[in-house]
Amino acid sequence: MESGDLSAWKTPGGHRRVRYSAVMRLVRERVAPKGDKSVLPPDAAELATEFLPAAAPDYPVPTNELQRLAALAQSGLMDSEDDVAFDRLTWLAGHATGCPMALITLLSAQRQWCKSRVGVENRETTRSSAFCSHALMQDEPFVVEDASADPRFADNPMVTGAPFIRFYAGYPVRTADGLALGSLCVLDTEPRRLREREMRALRELAVLASDEVQRRA
Repeated sequence: MESGDLSAWKTPGGHRRVRYSAVMRLVRERVAPKGDKSVLPPDAAELATEFLPAAAPDYPVPTNELQRLAALAQSGLMDSEDDVAFDRLTWLAGHATGCPMALITLLSAQRQWCKSRVGVENRETTRSSAFCSHALMQDEPFVVEDASADPRFADNPMVTGAPFIRFYAGYPVRTADGLALGSLCVLDTEPRRLREREMRALRELAVLASDEVQRRA
């Protein structure tokens, strides 16, 4: 972007954005016959891999992954500054459910990045270790009552090591077009089950998080 090959702009909130179509056009123009990305400007090469579907993913992928990643790229939310509106929602999610950890996550092809977090030190993980990759796959809440007893997660580094996740519950956070960019989720270090009113609170907060995403689109 600094080279001028990609036009970018800033929103009133200070988020830097670039059109996904412009990234893809630059990739097509610049990629060598054998796919050598060394001919790309650094920013474009990074965007091309961050927001293109992985060739052989080791995590579940929704059928609209290409469109979802394009929407995420256009949102400018990845790696953006802290935002009090999102922080309020994660605090409320933890408070409403009694869970010590709450996150609003965004998932690129490579990373899970936390737009907001409570009770979690690390701001990002690999996509392959993200519980939220599963939450993207459905409209209903994704719940894991005891990750250590679930064959999908028993060997997950966030289960066997810090923050030692046992419980997870999350709802997708969506664009106005219904594309799931990430999730609002709560986590605990002990197995548990949320009551109906707690799940309702989590769902309503996920809708509010989606509204905040759409205001910034």
